[in-house]
Amino acid sequence: QVQLVEFGGGLVQTGGSLRLSCAASGHTLSIFVTAWFRQAPGKEREFVAAVSRRYGNTYYANSVKGRFTISRDNAKNTVDLEMNGLKPEDTAAYYCATSPVRFSYSGQNYDSWGQGTQVTVSS
Repeated sequence: QVQLVEFGGGLVQTGGSLRLSCAASGHTLSIFVTAWFRQAPGKEREFVAAVSRRYGNTYYANSVKGRFTISRDNAKNTVDLEMNGLKPEDTAAYYCATSPVRFSYSGQNYDSWGQGTQVTVSS
């Protein structure tokens, strides 16, 4: 498994921006599908965005498309999530996860998870 740590969460006002970073140790992220998921209190975990392992194709949930951008920095071995135009409904704990196989929207297909970082958007 990959050791993952998320950074960059915090409190921001509606319309603001945050950049989350997922750092890996022990493995190179470029050989994995790396995804961001989020979970708000009382809600199920949901897919946010992902980057594929070989060609760097990106995938987004409809709710964040056009506002969030996922990117991978192979030199730093990180996957970042740039979040703009934040809304109160984006409030959640955000987790990065990796899968050694193909992309999936389901968290069940990811076998390594970080501890999460909290994002709170005030109205």
